[in-house]
Amino acid sequence: MPKTLFERVVFAILMVFIMVLAMEIYNQGQISGGLSWDDVPRAAHESAIMIPICFVMSFFIADPVAGRICSRNVSSEKDGKIVLIAFRAAVTVSMMCPLMSLWATLLFKRPDAVDFIPVWLTTVASNYPMAFFWQLMFCGPLVRFIFRILFSKPR
Repeated sequence: MPKTLFERVVFAILMVFIMVLAMEIYNQGQISGGLSWDDVPRAAHESAIMIPICFVMSFFIADPVAGRICSRNVSSEKDGKIVLIAFRAAVTVSMMCPLMSLWATLLFKRPDAVDFIPVWLTTVASNYPMAFFWQLMFCGPLVRFIFRILFSKPR
């Protein structure tokens, strides 16, 4: 997977773009009571705001911390590559979901001060299952596939 700084940036951009867009579409569907094509422009608008925030949160906070947590708890040699990938996804989502839900609560939901924590926690609880399974079953594998195509060495 990513070895150089450039590769890490490309990997992060791909992951953030696909993850944020999917989560914004999901959240618009939640708000409107069911997903429709009318939700996609609103999701795209919110994604344009959330993608840069998510990149910064992920690249500079969650990914380094997740890497350290993973290196202390699992290894591909001892536990297998799939365990390492799943553990890393779980740790990353467990950090990113509360962080990004915090930003979404601040920017889009804007509750008054007394309701802020309940609204934020409800947002986290609503988003976490989708974020976890989307990351583990679709986004992560897709981004790794695209990354391998972009950065595979010619034979």
